[in-house]
Amino acid sequence: MTSLYWHTCGEGDADLVLLHGWGLNAEVWQSIVPRLSAQFRLHLVDLPGYGRSQGFSALTLDEMVQQLLPLLPPRAVVLGWSLGGLVATQLALTAPERLRALITVASSPCFTANDEWPGIKPETLQSFQQQLSHNFQRTVERFLALQTLGSESARADARQLKEIVLSQPMPAVEVLEGGLEILHHVDLRSALPEINVPFLRLYGSLDGLVPRRIAQPLDDALPASPSIVMDKASHAPFISHPDTFVQHILCFIKDLPT
Repeated sequence: MTSLYWHTCGEGDADLVLLHGWGLNAEVWQSIVPRLSAQFRLHLVDLPGYGRSQGFSALTLDEMVQQLLPLLPPRAVVLGWSLGGLVATQLALTAPERLRALITVASSPCFTANDEWPGIKPETLQSFQQQLSHNFQRTVERFLALQTLGSESARADARQLKEIVLSQPMPAVEVLEGGLEILHHVDLRSALPEINVPFLRLYGSLDGLVPRRIAQPLDDALPASPSIVMDKASHAPFISHPDTFVQHILCFIKDLPT
């Protein structure tokens, strides 16, 4: 039997759904849950096939969204980090009437670099896909290390991410390969202007996977969508700078129309 892990906690009235990134699970939010639980009803989700959401095969981005939609509370703010940002963005494109707002963190509408767009080199993603079947755990650890590279607390952050991965059931290799396929091939850039809910984008100034340089062209294409580049942060700003990160979230949500 397949079912999504969906844990709700917190004392607030507003709904905030948190979607994690590739290889991880909802425990990645443990540093900010205490900082947000007084203001929000938090929904902590393991994406299909990840963590406690076992039994799923590799899904496409659209298929992930279809799994989440029945459980999504009405008028929720949906926050997605990295791969979770793509899922959150597709939710906003598919069912905008269900969302109060969209927040993406260290995420890109197109993760793969090309001549006109900064991102992850295609050969890097291909290398991870090839290595997954040979040395599954080591490949995940390498990807986690890339996510914290550059921040002052990189070593401690990488160790924390590794502990989060190991604290819950590991995704199947095919699920991880499917996630890399999404990162490799999905390109939502042309669809972003269709988003009609308030939309905040957060970046890390030192992020090597989602370079800060993508903020400006998206600012130009989406004049109603504010962006924030967090100083001295890498790909996991909510781990390296939790207080600053939470302040940005609170300020954005406070100004949303009711």
